[in-house]
Amino acid sequence: MAEKEIDLRRLVIKAFHMTDVEWGEHNNITTDGHMTVSKEMIDQLVAQDDCIEKIDIQIIKPGDHDRWTNTIMDIIPISTKVLGKLGEGITHTITGVYVMLTGVDVNGKQCHEFGSSEGKLKEQLYLNRAGTPGDDDYIISFDVTFAAGMGQERHGPFTAHRLCDEFIQTYRDKLKKFKGDKCTERHEYHDKVRPGKKKVVIIRQVAGQGAMYDTWMFPDEPSGVEGGRSIIDMGNMPVMITPNEYRDGIIRSMQ
Repeated sequence: MAEKEIDLRRLVIKAFHMTDVEWGEHNNITTDGHMTVSKEMIDQLVAQDDCIEKIDIQIIKPGDHDRWTNTIMDIIPISTKVLGKLGEGITHTITGVYVMLTGVDVNGKQCHEFGSSEGKLKEQLYLNRAGTPGDDDYIISFDVTFAAGMGQERHGPFTAHRLCDEFIQTYRDKLKKFKGDKCTERHEYHDKVRPGKKKVVIIRQVAGQGAMYDTWMFPDEPSGVEGGRSIIDMGNMPVMITPNEYRDGIIRSMQ
């Protein structure tokens, strides 16, 4: 008689769709789909580190992609843990909006490793892919200008990611308090062991050379920075993660 499958952990992701994004006095989101973006944090963020000269935040409406962009360092969803740790419990996430982190230094040197992606946004960003905005999604552009040469030093790009994470955290703190029954989508995922069945391991090679070519793992928040560690600082050694940890945003590209 075959053994019963074992349910190791359960992850519930509740999505709240934003239909309207506009400027406001503070960063805010509501369960009825309204989001406001503020520049009130910029001076405070820039003052944290001398490697940052300027931060510019813009709201890019769906279809408004015929515009200049500096090199895209990351496309970041806005998600937060409500219950449990990454890979289990409950996660709240926003749909309809992504944050786009870009970077260049004061001399116009793009923040990139093997190839830059500055130019017309519509030519540099593929839409409707896993991890990228869709045709109807808003993009919040978080554009960082580094001090001369700091876009090519490890400290510079990491600081840009950290400051962008602080900006996103203001939304996460509000998203945590949303009532789950107000969500627009609900998805449930289980990590299961099936005794007697084949064991499957997926191997993914990630970046770990340094500077703009790094991978961040085990943050406190989905796709976050705070609390995480660099794969380089872990010695570029193999790390085991569960399917639900991967699904919940335990790996963040720092390129």
